[in-house]
Amino acid sequence: MEARAGNLIIGGNHPVSVQTMYDSSLQGIDPVLIIERISSLHALGCDAIRFSFISHDDAAPFGYIASHSPIPVIADIHFDWKMALLALKAGAHKIRINPGNIGAKWKTEEVVRAAAGCGAAIRIGLNSGSLPVMEEGEGEAEAMVRTALEYLDWFQGWGFSNTVVSLKSSDVAETVKAARLFSASSDYPQHIGVTEAGSPVISAVRSTWALGTLLSEGIGSTIRVSMTGDMEDEVIAGAELLRTLGLRKRGVRIISCPRCGRHAFDTIAFEKKVRRRLLSLDKDISVAIMGCLVNGPGEAKGADYAITGMKDKVYLYRKGKLIGSVEEADAEEALFEAIGNE
Repeated sequence: MEARAGNLIIGGNHPVSVQTMYDSSLQGIDPVLIIERISSLHALGCDAIRFSFISHDDAAPFGYIASHSPIPVIADIHFDWKMALLALKAGAHKIRINPGNIGAKWKTEEVVRAAAGCGAAIRIGLNSGSLPVMEEGEGEAEAMVRTALEYLDWFQGWGFSNTVVSLKSSDVAETVKAARLFSASSDYPQHIGVTEAGSPVISAVRSTWALGTLLSEGIGSTIRVSMTGDMEDEVIAGAELLRTLGLRKRGVRIISCPRCGRHAFDTIAFEKKVRRRLLSLDKDISVAIMGCLVNGPGEAKGADYAITGMKDKVYLYRKGKLIGSVEEADAEEALFEAIGNE
């Protein structure tokens, strides 16, 4: 099955997409600046973005963002079904709700019918921390799947199928188990991720294990690598995971060595400086950042471009061949000039 949110199709044979969630309130920020940041996230590999929608005051900025964003915009709704109706009216391409905390069933029905009326998708989002009472003998994963299937029955009874389901836990094993159980019971597309996964390094480990396992089994149509950190790093981690699994082809592949006592070039500082700029390029190339002349022309010879340094000079290579050298202060621009001339 497939779901459509704006110009993004989720599920079926369509590519796995990457999502993130905006990291601040809609209030007090110029929506034009938000659009600029969304555009930067899109360049890094983001395919959809979600916003908390918690107030009537959110409607105006959200509406502007939804109509100007280069990627679909999702409203995250908790508790107040009227906020869901308002977000849909403002132009949400998709909303995320948990029918269990919306209130009476008729309120969920009103939301579903409103989404159908404007062509928006709905994500049924269940977390292990917000489940109804579990039945005897059930674990978290089983309870999430049972509850999701019940809500899908409601939606289908109202003639609505433009739906995505997410079943998340902060426990990696429960997340994987729930996704597997749901996949065995339904062909609705799944949004997969580990909720509250922690700081960037910890999240990357937990999310890579869980999402990589599921995606390698053909489970998951859209992903979020949830981090206590920057949205940009969430997107980078998600896009890189898809590239590593062969599920996303285009994009720069960065190869960089750890710094050791032999280094004559600060790979840590340089990689951090150029990472987001490199990953925003719409090119299918590899770029190696190496710390010494052993690795520069040697281990990096398979890269499309390589950069390394020695004695305040930085050396540039293309497919293993030296193409020039510059002062270290000019290294970034020299690298991008070389790539731009491809």
